[in-house]
Amino acid sequence: MKEPDVTVVAPTLFNELHWNYWKTKVFVSAMQLGVFTQLTEGPADSATLADRLGLSERTAPDFLDCLVAMGLLRRDAGVYTNTEESAQYFDRGTSHTYLGDVMLTEAGHLGNDLTAALRAERSREGASSAREFYDNTYADADRTASFQRAMTAMSYESGAALADRLPWGRYRTFVDVGCAEGAVGVHLLRAHPHLNGIGFDLPGARAGFEKYTAAHGLADRAVFQGGDFLRQPLPAADVVIFGHVLHNWDLDVKLHLLGQAHAALPPGGLVVVYEALIDDDRERNVVGLLLSLMMHLSLPGGFDYTPADCAEWLRETGFTDIRAEHLAGAEAMVVGCK
Repeated sequence: MKEPDVTVVAPTLFNELHWNYWKTKVFVSAMQLGVFTQLTEGPADSATLADRLGLSERTAPDFLDCLVAMGLLRRDAGVYTNTEESAQYFDRGTSHTYLGDVMLTEAGHLGNDLTAALRAERSREGASSAREFYDNTYADADRTASFQRAMTAMSYESGAALADRLPWGRYRTFVDVGCAEGAVGVHLLRAHPHLNGIGFDLPGARAGFEKYTAAHGLADRAVFQGGDFLRQPLPAADVVIFGHVLHNWDLDVKLHLLGQAHAALPPGGLVVVYEALIDDDRERNVVGLLLSLMMHLSLPGGFDYTPADCAEWLRETGFTDIRAEHLAGAEAMVVGCK
């Protein structure tokens, strides 16, 4: 049976609840670590705070910048200070206004795993690499289905926006790298009947992709190609899409994948990178910073990045005419031309 059309409604309530949970974890960890008390002794940069608090220097910047984006710290020229409210209520040395014990008593357990991970720089998922995480995911049918459903839901808004934000009339083919069920491709194919798409992912993603695209009546225009982008070239297409992919990997792999995209494209072809990009000032898009912190602690080497970071990598791998644009919610895209 063909899937019905679905009106895209922003998951506002889910986002509020989900990210407020993570904000609470970060705040509780800051209380447990004594961040605000330490800064009462004087301003400090990330490396200094990491040393004094026993944090990993790799994860400390995202952790501290989350606190900036949450309004709990200030950062000026790389140096962190307390806000007036944080200094008054979250410094253990204040005699009449300290509220930390209230938070730690009621919600201290929420920060325990994050605090331990920040100190140990270890994977919360137990995976030694992003590749191991995906191998484990696709080795189990139930876990695969759950993961693919989640990826579909998380990309649904951006997929719908992507169908409207590029000059698709100039192109005939695309490849969605790390396609999961193929939700982004379905948005593009339904909006632009002249397009044909390839979903490229590990072989274990095939069944979910073919079921999902067939349910939308697109089996004849959406083709799955199984493979490993660490070991083989990407399929050739006019547009190469990386959605929620690059942040899983370290910088060397990020550059490798963008280089693979450049090789797969014809002259004039586009690469599209989208996810919850951190704002260039690293002080507004708290979702991007929280996701980067989660990547650091879940997938060794993984991290999120700013549009400026991505633009630099695109230039380094041969792309021109680079631009960044908001898509939906906390997500944005960076586009480069070969």
